[in-house]
Amino acid sequence: MLLQVSNVSKSYGVSAILSHISMQVLERDRIGLVGVNGAGKSTLLKIIAGELSYDSGEIHRAKETKLGYLAQNSGLQSDRTIIAEMRAVFSHLLDAERELRSLEQRIADPETHADEKKYDETLERYAKISDWFREQGGFEINTRINSVLHGMGFGDFDLETAINTLSGGQKTRLALARILLQAPDLLLLDEPTNHLDIETLTWLENYLRGYAGAIVVVSHDRYFLDAMANTIVEIERHTATRYTGNYSRYLELKAANYEINMKHYEKQQDEIAKMEQFIQKNIVRASTTKRAQSRRKALEKMERMDKPMGDLKKAHFSFEVERMSGKEVLNIRDLSVTFDGRNNPLFRGADLQLTRGEMVALVGPNGIGKSTLLKAVMGLTEPSSGSIQFGSHVKVGYYDQEHTRLNDQNTILEEVWSAYPHMEEARIRTVLGNFLFSGDEVQKRISTLSGGEKARVLLAKLMLAGANLLILDEPTNHLDIFSKEVLEAALLDYEGTLLFISHDRYFLNKMAERIVELGPQGFQHFLGNYDEMLEKKAELEEAAQEAQSKQKAAGASVAQAQESTPALSYEAEKQARREERNKQRKLEQLEIEIAELEENISAMEEKLADPAIFNDYIKIQEIQAEVESLKAQLAASYEQWEQYMQ
Repeated sequence: MLLQVSNVSKSYGVSAILSHISMQVLERDRIGLVGVNGAGKSTLLKIIAGELSYDSGEIHRAKETKLGYLAQNSGLQSDRTIIAEMRAVFSHLLDAERELRSLEQRIADPETHADEKKYDETLERYAKISDWFREQGGFEINTRINSVLHGMGFGDFDLETAINTLSGGQKTRLALARILLQAPDLLLLDEPTNHLDIETLTWLENYLRGYAGAIVVVSHDRYFLDAMANTIVEIERHTATRYTGNYSRYLELKAANYEINMKHYEKQQDEIAKMEQFIQKNIVRASTTKRAQSRRKALEKMERMDKPMGDLKKAHFSFEVERMSGKEVLNIRDLSVTFDGRNNPLFRGADLQLTRGEMVALVGPNGIGKSTLLKAVMGLTEPSSGSIQFGSHVKVGYYDQEHTRLNDQNTILEEVWSAYPHMEEARIRTVLGNFLFSGDEVQKRISTLSGGEKARVLLAKLMLAGANLLILDEPTNHLDIFSKEVLEAALLDYEGTLLFISHDRYFLNKMAERIVELGPQGFQHFLGNYDEMLEKKAELEEAAQEAQSKQKAAGASVAQAQESTPALSYEAEKQARREERNKQRKLEQLEIEIAELEENISAMEEKLADPAIFNDYIKIQEIQAEVESLKAQLAASYEQWEQYMQ
């Protein structure tokens, strides 16, 4: 065990943030912390990292455990260059390397040879430091730095660039790169996926899956949590609940636990009602008074269950269509956009056609021009060439990821009401209530709101627009997981057409029917969602490699001999892909098996709670033996699952 948190509580004044939180972190744990905005996830990380005090409880850390903490949006502040800052992480190894070079010079010096004792001591010192240097990875410093920087999107960067000249997002990525190079035993990450494009996110997931230490991460990225986490800890109503598995498994377990607890609660309520009814009827009858008194005592001693609590209050809304559009909704042809001062266009030759009812996602690396393209569609940016045409009866609703369309001086009520001045105040307040703005909260100024609150205000305005074409630029940014799920539900019921940009791969998988990837030369179209796009790209890459291999095989015998290595490399890669697919299938089978075993164990344990079995000692023994057998099978399945995940 690396870390034990026991009954930790934290309050600000009379407001409790965390109450009696307990959790443990074991070696190689991958823990995802989830909960609504304001639940206390970041507070808990700060407390564990020692950056924030707590009111009561205890935190024990294993001796010599190195801890690394990355706060949310904590950009790297440094006057050094990128490469100098990354190399500073290995200062202890660089010092050792300098000593080795000095010792090498002394060993080569004839004067050292003259003193045999001094020479032997120098050789011994050199061997000792050299062994330590090798064990600590001293020979891999440059490889590790280049690998992490490339993965974090700095592969084509001039590494002599001063850090203080970079953007906020780049500084945040560098802060993450540095902490990964430090490789602490316990890594605490607060929203590490902010400012990362999909390519970088994929690299980070793979890196963290192979990370030697333990990880506790706060993230609203459900795809990331599914790929990386093996445990979910939910903070809800100030307390923590642990679930084994990734995010999708947590949703299943939470729903199942709620159903089981509700059944137990309802069963106990029925028993209480029957006992109370019996007592009321028989307490004054001479023949049954003793039995009634016995029931009353049993009722008084009964440990009553609290009613299981459902989900916390969530936003609730839907997007209504005022009037259906024509079948052809949007037609973009040969579009190019060039910024002032640039010779080359940001992108060129973009073609896109939308028909009524389609849900289309626009993806591509950061800086390629996705948001710019949407602004061109909205008339906010002038294209260099090409045409944009809307179909008949198209009414557009636009969500701006930077929230620039909000007036900071307005209150929430004024902001929405000014967009719909003919609407009654009661209707506006009802809509805002659906977005969790009630009472005096509607008088808050836009300038004082958090990113998540501003997002909800924009969505409230969109809901009232009655648009039949929604153009959304990163709509899930700033939203907690639960708000994202509400947005998804509303969009799935939407009867209009949807064009959106998102780096949220879970959202892309759930919403997209077609994905359009923007590159410098235009669009590449893929039917299906994000995972289906990845499969198609992998197929295309494999087909291209196979065609290349066949082309090489058709050459002269000498050329064939010379080019046998790439062909073998391709065959090896194909075999590796086959093994990876088999591994994934085995993982899926194991996960199904684990789910079934856990359900069977829950069902058997539920039988043990049946009053009809309380006095049947033989039956209880049989059930307990079966439960132990199932738990042994479950442990074996989990062990296999962990081996495949490594």
